[in-house]
Amino acid sequence: MAARARELAVPIIYVLDDDVGEIGSADWDAQPVVAPAPSDVRARKHACDAFHETELDAVLAEHGIGHLVIAGCKSEDCIDTTCRAAISRGFSVSVVADGHSTTDSPVLTAQQLIAHHSHVLNGFGAYCGQAVCEIVALPAARIAFDCAKGRAIEPRASPAVTRPQRME
Repeated sequence: MAARARELAVPIIYVLDDDVGEIGSADWDAQPVVAPAPSDVRARKHACDAFHETELDAVLAEHGIGHLVIAGCKSEDCIDTTCRAAISRGFSVSVVADGHSTTDSPVLTAQQLIAHHSHVLNGFGAYCGQAVCEIVALPAARIAFDCAKGRAIEPRASPAVTRPQRME
């Protein structure tokens, strides 16, 4: 998916967590299989929310990005929190259903947690001004990019997804 995005000049932003190893160390950096390319933007964070006290909002504004494709670790912490924070800031989100991961908890296996969070996040939304911002969970193979605009294409919600009702 990242290779497809790079081929179409879609900006890729890696948000690296400061509490995973010493900053700049091999433990802190992205694993080689998903390592950033030199052209990718890197941002550091120290909370589950990738927007909290980071430059992420500014980077997204600089690139004119309004729709995010989110993948990574940890499903129940950083992925969930960042998806919800993005909606609150007026972004629409595609969470890569087969592109986020976690570890087993005392109650659920990693696979159960991943499936649960993909299910719960799919269709989560809010009104942002007059627009509906929502999360759609899709497998990586269904993530589409607009090569003319160098951005992710905002998918339409599945008919099974219930949109939030606006209160008058």
